Amino acid sequence: MKLTKYGHACVVLEEQGKKLIIDPGEFTPEFGDVSDVAAVVVTHVHGDHFSPAHLQMIVAANPEVKVFTTAEAAETLGDAHAQVVKAGGEQVTGPFTVRFFGELHALIHSIAPQNQNTGVLVNNRFYYPGDSFTLPNTKIDMLAVPANAPWAKVGESIDFIKTVAPAQFFRTHDGLLNDAGLMIVDAWFNKTSEAFGPAYHALNPGDSLEF
Repeated sequence: MKLTKYGHACVVLEEQGKKLIIDPGEFTPEFGDVSDVAAVVVTHVHGDHFSPAHLQMIVAANPEVKVFTTAEAAETLGDAHAQVVKAGGEQVTGPFTVRFFGELHALIHSIAPQNQNTGVLVNNRFYYPGDSFTLPNTKIDMLAVPANAPWAKVGESIDFIKTVAPAQFFRTHDGLLNDAGLMIVDAWFNKTSEAFGPAYHALNPGDSLEF
């Protein structure tokens, strides 16, 4: 499987000539060629993960595409391609088997409600938790780790990596970091790799790898 990281929270997976796009939000102006897209996953309704304009562009290029997302995001999108998913659900589209985990966005503060959120496990190999530290229920090869957010700190990200114990990981949700912030996060994630064993890939927008 090929993985390409794009800006902030967007990841594109490719398998057998088909693509699965995760969280092409408003903070991600470019996320590659939108041909041959089998499915899109939108983990929650926040704009940095969810862009109706981006989704409309993907749907126009792929009339049979499925958009897996929460009830909140599906209602906001208002498109027949949107399919509401819940924790424990599974969908198969093209070469991708997609399972869903968790129900809520991580709490930022009690002054604001928690939105819905879904984590996504792809082909039992790749896991992306959305805006949460919801755990998968299986060992995985590649973990997408939120690096920076109003709801997170780097110590929580490190504990998440330690608990999931993937073979390898990379950072996502990093669009709010400047160069100094990225350097600090990469240093901590390299220490995490040395301490607990999983290989760390410091991917930047447009970087790809096979796993």
